[in-house]
Amino acid sequence: MSVNNTKVGWFRSGTPWVWMSASAVSISLVMVFGLLILIAARGLGYFWPADLVAMDYTERDGTEIRVMGEQRETSLVPLERLLDAGFHLEGHQGDVERHLLKIGNRDLYGIDFRSVIEPGVKNRTTPEGVIAIERREWGNFYGFLNEVKEAGNVIAEGDAAHAALVTRLERALILHDEIKHIEKIEIGAINYQLERLRLKQRKLELNNAFDAQHEQEIAAERAEEEKRYEVLQKKLMDLYDQMNRDSLTAVSVDGRQVEVNLAKVVRIFYPNEMTVGDKLQHYFMKVWEFLSDEPREANTEGGIFPAIFGTVLMVILMAILVTPFGVVAAIYLREYATQGPVTRVIRIAVNNLAGVPSVVYGVFGLGFFVYFLGGNIDALFFPEAGPAPTFGTPGILWSSLTLAILTLPVVIVATEEGLSRIPLAVREGSLALGATKAETLWRIVIPMASPALMTGLILAVARAAGEVAPLMLVGVVKLAPSMPLDGNFPFLHLDRKFMHLGFHIYDVGFQSPNVEAARPLVYATALLLVLVIVILNLAAIHIRNRLREKYQSV
Repeated sequence: MSVNNTKVGWFRSGTPWVWMSASAVSISLVMVFGLLILIAARGLGYFWPADLVAMDYTERDGTEIRVMGEQRETSLVPLERLLDAGFHLEGHQGDVERHLLKIGNRDLYGIDFRSVIEPGVKNRTTPEGVIAIERREWGNFYGFLNEVKEAGNVIAEGDAAHAALVTRLERALILHDEIKHIEKIEIGAINYQLERLRLKQRKLELNNAFDAQHEQEIAAERAEEEKRYEVLQKKLMDLYDQMNRDSLTAVSVDGRQVEVNLAKVVRIFYPNEMTVGDKLQHYFMKVWEFLSDEPREANTEGGIFPAIFGTVLMVILMAILVTPFGVVAAIYLREYATQGPVTRVIRIAVNNLAGVPSVVYGVFGLGFFVYFLGGNIDALFFPEAGPAPTFGTPGILWSSLTLAILTLPVVIVATEEGLSRIPLAVREGSLALGATKAETLWRIVIPMASPALMTGLILAVARAAGEVAPLMLVGVVKLAPSMPLDGNFPFLHLDRKFMHLGFHIYDVGFQSPNVEAARPLVYATALLLVLVIVILNLAAIHIRNRLREKYQSV
């Protein structure tokens, strides 16, 4: 009987439920960290320069071929499945290994990934002297360096080709960076100024104020900009002639020769001859390129800096927009509104808004912000730009506003909870000393509730940074020609479209024409998105902790 009483007392004490809760939290943490480790392993492993393996391979129809590439992954395939597919594997038992090779050379083979099954591999070697050429188009080329050319004439071949290639590639990269700077920064600024002059003239014409003096001033400014453009255009033509001068020829593993212009080359390396230190240097260089460069090859090569910048800028704008609205709404509901049925209904509505699907907010943002509000702004303030829309089209401002509306309930609820925890004695003491209600709120209550406000902002940032569905309707694009922040007045262009890490994951993972090449980038971008959210939240948590230390009475 005492044993039964002990068990009943143990259950009534709540100890089993404490252990169950702790176990559930522990399992959840293990699953989250396990998922992050998987994403990190799959994503960060993409940048490691693997050795190139050459294989003599027998295809399913008995054809003998020679393939070479990076061995990306190995999986087991049931024997029956391969037999049904037409492979001749008599005498084999059990599962068969299948290797996925990145063979590159898409311009030769049409694909840059190939699967081979282990029984078909007759010979496997790691040849010396294999060169990996990372190109701006057609992906990587794997083969053997043959000769280096200048203006179509061979200047080095054999063992001397590598030394000649290194110096000319460095020169080509410097020229490429200079050309990119001129085209994107200098000529981009000229085109921006010419467009502003066109809009200025059009606005004067609409206002019937375009006279001879204005015409002369605009013509003089346009002539000056066009003169600058002609100088830069001549400089560009000269740079292009210099950059297109050098080329190389390489031979693939099956004997086909390809000529590659050095203007299309990003880097060249010899993976089979690299030491561990060389591979580490190459690895960190690729990681930095991923973080700081622009995408290329349908977003399956290069970097994702525009997506990082767009995500962070959108979240900052969203936080700036949602904070005052959320705080004002919470103050009204807690401090000024009569606590009755109407206020309770408003609170229920706010709580229910948090459960509305995000795509609904996207449709609302497209209809109200873009078409109605943006269209009216264009009609009132930018008639000279018509019929092309300025704000009546999706952009980063409308994306930030849409996500501000989406996260507004979170900020309202968290701020109101913080206000409710401020003791009534604090308010009464301030009023007794002669302060008005507004002064009490501004100087006493709101500063003491600021940690709760930051908690709401943290939750809002965590949700907004990962949203994709509403952004697809109100501003995000696959590839933005220019970022919302640049050196042209007014510097911050809220009407421009932008790139986003979440949409980049969707686009690369589901819309890419090269699935195998895009898969590791999905993992790498997902890991980066998690890190961006963590960094933004850590910054907000640091501010909240500082506020808590300042107002310890909360």
